[in-house]
Amino acid sequence: MASTLRPVAHDDRLSLVEHLDELRTRLIICLFAFVIALGICLWQSDAVLDIVNRPLEQSAVSENSDDPLEQTAIYQRRIAEAARSESEFLRGLAASADDPELRAQGEAAAKRWDEVARAAPEVTPRRPVTLGVGEPFTATFRVAAAAALLLVMPILLYQAYAFVLPAFSRHERSVALPLMAMVPVLFIGGVVFAYFLVLPNAIDFLQNFNDDNFDILLQAKDYYRFAITVLAMMGICFQVPVGILALTRLGIVSVAQLRRSRRYTILGIAVVAMLLPGQDPVTMLSLMAPLYVLFEGSILLASLLDRRAARAVDSPEA
Repeated sequence: MASTLRPVAHDDRLSLVEHLDELRTRLIICLFAFVIALGICLWQSDAVLDIVNRPLEQSAVSENSDDPLEQTAIYQRRIAEAARSESEFLRGLAASADDPELRAQGEAAAKRWDEVARAAPEVTPRRPVTLGVGEPFTATFRVAAAAALLLVMPILLYQAYAFVLPAFSRHERSVALPLMAMVPVLFIGGVVFAYFLVLPNAIDFLQNFNDDNFDILLQAKDYYRFAITVLAMMGICFQVPVGILALTRLGIVSVAQLRRSRRYTILGIAVVAMLLPGQDPVTMLSLMAPLYVLFEGSILLASLLDRRAARAVDSPEA
């Protein structure tokens, strides 16, 4: 295996069997890393599910909600608060009473109100519901697999880079290496942005939209599919700078052409945001804003790189 994974130079000539052997070894390494990460995520599945459920929990019970289930939870909470208040009041009266029998009656009544307060169910954050017999296992496994894939992504990308980079010339490699290094950073940045900004706002809007007409119960498989898709798609969409810099550095598109195509870019970003899950105004705007900022930032970075290249060509040392 060590000889198979030796660094391959650009001018090396490998047979088809050697290429396939190297590819097989790298795939085995990727699979082995994924299995280890999956085992860790399944072991810590409670923590993983808590992290994924947090955007849903942030859309907590609202006092102004018209959802019948939320109204029931609010009523139960107010009953508990009233019971605790009544218990404190009766204890105060019993403590100030001179008649021992009256004090005993006050304490007994206060205890009954304490029991009412303790019997009231706690208002817990929203959680996905499961309907099928095996859905708790399948939902947990699906979320753990997605988390494991995110954890091993640097290893997967490294193996992919190591396999394809020998096909690049020295000039092509000088362009490709920085761009490839940006891919995992931008992907993680997109996932973090979606987790803290896009997903909570989308869930809050969608779950509370017209909620007076529905008993809103969110099934686990639907929620996790939605959450994983939004996180993954946002990570992929954050690769816009990589694509733009690759096109400009290879001379396929110029910075001037990119600047002239802003209106078409905005239209394309709107179409992409519309095709992503959660076709509501909040989710679309949350997706469009960072994509356009990345587009403008990519144009600025490409312009700076072009200027640096021009100065290097014009300098006497060149």
